Amino acid sequence: MGRIFSGVQPSGNLTLGNYLGAIRNWVKLQNDHECIFCVVDMHAITVWQDPEALRRATREVAAGMLASGVDPKKNIIFNQSAVSGHAELGWILNCVSRLGWLNRMTQFKEKAGKHKENASVGLYVYPNLMAADILLYKGTHVPVGDDQKQHLELARDIAQKFNNDFGREVFPLPEPMIFGSATRVMSLRDGTKKMSKSDPSEYSRISMTDDADMIAKKVRKAKTDPHPVPDSVEACGDRPEAKNLMNIFAALSDQELKEVCAEYGGQSFADFKRALTDLAVSKLAPISEEMQRYMDDPAQVDAILKDGAERANAIAAPVLKEVKEVVGFLQP
Repeated sequence: MGRIFSGVQPSGNLTLGNYLGAIRNWVKLQNDHECIFCVVDMHAITVWQDPEALRRATREVAAGMLASGVDPKKNIIFNQSAVSGHAELGWILNCVSRLGWLNRMTQFKEKAGKHKENASVGLYVYPNLMAADILLYKGTHVPVGDDQKQHLELARDIAQKFNNDFGREVFPLPEPMIFGSATRVMSLRDGTKKMSKSDPSEYSRISMTDDADMIAKKVRKAKTDPHPVPDSVEACGDRPEAKNLMNIFAALSDQELKEVCAEYGGQSFADFKRALTDLAVSKLAPISEEMQRYMDDPAQVDAILKDGAERANAIAAPVLKEVKEVVGFLQP
């Protein structure tokens, strides 16, 4: 296995979705692979950010990674803006990527909505910068959720076009790594919508900073339906809230959904929620406590990010030098 690159935006208020969909998988990968994990603060400013809130959210994401078990000695953990190569390669790839490719990106349409004329240019070319994030380290594998698969396909297209344009195999074509059933965690209030930190209802999500009491309260209040727990995966099909809670249980207990159906099928959701509460508190409350310890010591977090940025730059600098040489830039 080659080099894994993955990142998460510092938009504040990390959720259970971030943990199950990304961070927990990073912990599993770190013992067997070379991993680079990035807090993508340059992506965050594609929409306006309060500067102090951005600094705080960057530390919070790093604290969430560390508290979850991502080891800064085994892996590189840093914030994107601390390595200028991301921006430099991003511009070069802007000149390789095609407008037609970006016009097909569904996330821009979703995020910009009806006001795309007022959206930042950064939001539009966001996928090119994501490609630069990966290719700057010659990343070969990228853990992705469903919502990022299209962007990774674009990164592969850009890498291939760069290689073809210049007749040099500079970049590998990064491969997706897709994980189990809870890669897409849904809202606790509406099982048809993704769990989101921007949802106005606090009870739509479990936050990684929630203490044991709050986790228990949110699970108890999670929306269900009047029927018993489904006894098969097929029976979950048209019951999104039931399926979401069972998927969360499956992920937290390292089981398949069918195993949860076999164990709890036919029981009341009141009983199932008690079991899910106990499981969620046992898994998540210690992370919340450790995360708070890191947040109370920002100097420690900053030192880890600084060390990570230096190590990341040591890998990125020769790659960027090679790219500039291939493109034809004069270099000192």
